[in-house]
Amino acid sequence: MNISIQKKIWTLAAIVLFFMATIWIALTYYNQKTQDRYNDILQRYLRMNEVTTASQQIITSLNNYLMTPSEANLTQLDESRESILGAKNEVNMLRNAENAFVLTSYMNLIDSLVETTDRSLIFQSEKETEASSQAFTEATRISKYISEMTLTLIDTELRTYDRFYRGIIEQSKELRELGVWLLMLITFLLLVFTYWFSLSITRPVLKLTQAAKELSRGRFDLVVEVESNDEISFLAKMFDRMRININNLISEIQQKAQLENELQQNKLLLQESQLRSLQSQINPHFLFNTLDTLSKKAYLEGSEETSDLLVSVAGLLRYNLKRLDRSVTLYDEVKVMRQYIDIQKARFTERLRLHIELDESCLYVQIPGLTLQPIVENAVIYAVEPEEEGGNIWFRVIDGEERVTIEIEDDGPGMTEEKIQSILAEHAVEAEGHSTGIGMSNVVKRLHLFYGLEDVIDIKSGSGRGTKVIMKIPKTRGIETYDKAPDRR
Repeated sequence: MNISIQKKIWTLAAIVLFFMATIWIALTYYNQKTQDRYNDILQRYLRMNEVTTASQQIITSLNNYLMTPSEANLTQLDESRESILGAKNEVNMLRNAENAFVLTSYMNLIDSLVETTDRSLIFQSEKETEASSQAFTEATRISKYISEMTLTLIDTELRTYDRFYRGIIEQSKELRELGVWLLMLITFLLLVFTYWFSLSITRPVLKLTQAAKELSRGRFDLVVEVESNDEISFLAKMFDRMRININNLISEIQQKAQLENELQQNKLLLQESQLRSLQSQINPHFLFNTLDTLSKKAYLEGSEETSDLLVSVAGLLRYNLKRLDRSVTLYDEVKVMRQYIDIQKARFTERLRLHIELDESCLYVQIPGLTLQPIVENAVIYAVEPEEEGGNIWFRVIDGEERVTIEIEDDGPGMTEEKIQSILAEHAVEAEGHSTGIGMSNVVKRLHLFYGLEDVIDIKSGSGRGTKVIMKIPKTRGIETYDKAPDRR
């Protein structure tokens, strides 16, 4: 498993952070625990002191009321009574095994103080002033007892938690020693890891340096081996591959030097072979001239049909050698379509029946080259060739206000809607039969490009209902760059 140098550095940082975080969490936890315990003890002292303060406050409030029995002083006395009762409940929560007896007496004194205060109020309300004064004196004495017993309880608490204070001091000293040892341990581990990490980098680098020195001396046969699991290992592999490539290149140069004389001799033979290959190519014009000669010879021998067929073949071949992006007139397209039909009639005889309805006033419109023949050819392949009795093809040219409508219809088996959509979407459809190789989808694409319109062609068909291709050709074109290419000769 390869570990990058960056991952090694991150691992070192993660280990350091882990140790530091562990120590920090442990110290924080211990410190918080000690602080909570200390605060708990301090709260015990404060609660006991609150009882003393509350007892003195209730005596003061009782004295104020006895001297001035007003509603405000009575309210203040009630608040003092509630305060000492609340302090009593909080102190009662501080009970433990060592202060249980003293704390019980403490609770009783508080209850006695509250009862004596209530009795003094009752005597005051009954106009028994002397009895009320005696009750007030007794309440004052009980308040002093409470203050003295508070000091006794606090002293008991101090003796109880004396060991705790000493333990905190001892633990603090041990904690400091532990921190020193941990610091020394972490420092040692970091030094060891740093030494190992530096070796894992410097040792492979030294091996690479030594290998580079050997290569500079021309020793390309020594294998570069570096034991590492990081980027240096990859660098060593690439370095060794470079050594192998250089060694192979030197071998290839030596072999090429040996073969140079043979290549010079073979070059002359190759040039001669190329000349012979060029001489064996057929010139299309030579083919046209040959077909014209055969046509005239057939005519002179009385084979007029053969002569006409050869003329049609020569005309169709010459027309097909034009570029597909060549702009022609509808007249030219109709002419080559007739020649194609003549050739196919020689094959299918009466099985091929062509019906033409032509408005000759529309033959001037511009149309892409080789548009009609592939559509008619498609009708021959699907509607005529498979049927024993052949089939019919209707070709119509109808004039309109802005467009000329061209319809090519057959009575064949038709095509599926899926195939129609595929053709109109300009998706290539595998050709069948003896096709010239220019498919319907190619015709659709060239019509779209030629006129810049999407509705220039449509196909109507259905299972068993034949196929009708409808082209609506604009009389004036919106794109004039299509026909700038010269004829292909």
